[in-house]
Amino acid sequence: MAEHIEFAGDFKLANIVIHNHEDTLAVDIKRLVVEFNIYESMFANALTGSLVIADSTNLISKLPVQGTERLTFKLRTPGSLDIDCTEESGHPMHVYAVSNKQQASDGMETYTLHFASREFLRNIRTRVSQAYSGRMNEMVASILGDENYLDSKKTLNVQKTRNQDKIVIPNMHPFQAINMLQKRAMADDSESVGYFFYETPRGFHFRSWESMCVDSRGNPRVAKQSFEYMKLNMNDDSAYGKDKDRITHEYQSVEGYKFLNSSHDVAAMQAAGTYGHRVISHNLYDKSYKESDYHYHNYFNDTKHVDGNKVPVVNTPIDFDDKGISDYAEAKVSVMPTTRFAHNEDTGSFGVDVAQDGIIEASRLSQRNQVLAGTRLEMTIKGQSYLEVGDVVEFNLQTVENKKNSDGKFDPQYSGRYIITKMRHRVTTTDYVNVLELTKDSVATSYRTNRITKYPGKKARKDKGIVQDINRYDIFDSHTTRNS
Repeated sequence: MAEHIEFAGDFKLANIVIHNHEDTLAVDIKRLVVEFNIYESMFANALTGSLVIADSTNLISKLPVQGTERLTFKLRTPGSLDIDCTEESGHPMHVYAVSNKQQASDGMETYTLHFASREFLRNIRTRVSQAYSGRMNEMVASILGDENYLDSKKTLNVQKTRNQDKIVIPNMHPFQAINMLQKRAMADDSESVGYFFYETPRGFHFRSWESMCVDSRGNPRVAKQSFEYMKLNMNDDSAYGKDKDRITHEYQSVEGYKFLNSSHDVAAMQAAGTYGHRVISHNLYDKSYKESDYHYHNYFNDTKHVDGNKVPVVNTPIDFDDKGISDYAEAKVSVMPTTRFAHNEDTGSFGVDVAQDGIIEASRLSQRNQVLAGTRLEMTIKGQSYLEVGDVVEFNLQTVENKKNSDGKFDPQYSGRYIITKMRHRVTTTDYVNVLELTKDSVATSYRTNRITKYPGKKARKDKGIVQDINRYDIFDSHTTRNS
């Protein structure tokens, strides 16, 4: 029987059960929970969460809660996919800390329970000391499933890598080892360099940013949801049409948003090597070196981007030397040691021709910077349990001219397609909301440019600035002192 959604933000959460460390006592603490949070992030390797408890039963001592308990629950939007952390699924959460314990009133204390997936704790407790060979995705799968390491039984969603290598993991925690591998991973079906490894309620993911933007055929991925933000009366459907019911409208409405980064800190991006970067690769095998210059605009179209291949900054001349923003290779210079035949294979640091190491490393750094320092915004929406990190969504932000003057047009740069990079599921006794962090590495509409080749600024008439001796002011200063 199909479940009915009563209102936007409706949710199903039958219970929240905590199991003591001996599994001799299981208590449903749902009625004690003030706030329930689950956190997922593209930049974190495991799911985490927290429970804010208002306790009048002294549960913390009776259970007792010591940081080694299991937590089971199942959360979902009616008719949607579960966030299933039950014993039946085999993936309960694990409590690891208690914080903020304080007396709220007579007979009532509050505290916060922190929990995480089992792999989070396995990572802390184990280390990898092993040699691997083959594709990077195969190595990650081996570490994740090995009973001596993470021992995970969860689904691993992978994008196959094209580079193969022999790698020795030197006594590292499993997530450290995987993070080292993700830096070397190169996509099998594109020019992407560098992967992300993260966990969502649907399992672990080892994939490139490009694979989140497009499918294996290069077609843009379908947006999971479309969101809008306008200062409109709830009954005003003039902006979105009359083909939506109230609940759909509210699920697609943004309660609030703020831009965390508008992608326009050109100075920071320039210094970080996003636009121009010279990598000097030093080959230890034959004692040679090679300079490789990265040019952002020349390489931009080699990979796909979330809102199409429309660059967020044009390459017109920016100074009197008539160079564009990507023409300054020395904005960042780095030295990269590499070698051949490290494991009897004629390859370099990425498992391919050693001569490519410099430009591959520069591409990897730029592609990651485009995500970390791209256009990022945080928004709050009604809870939708089927959304997860890595999904594409649309954000339709109206232009500031207001709906009368702009004819309902959306912002040409900041509207469009985004990828969810962080997500918080927040549940209270009455409501379920998602706090999303969205990122894009391109713009919805290309910036117009006349393709000028000369810097339009007006140059000073003097060939050089004036150099003056500071002592020339000494006579004036002494004269002023005598007359004062």
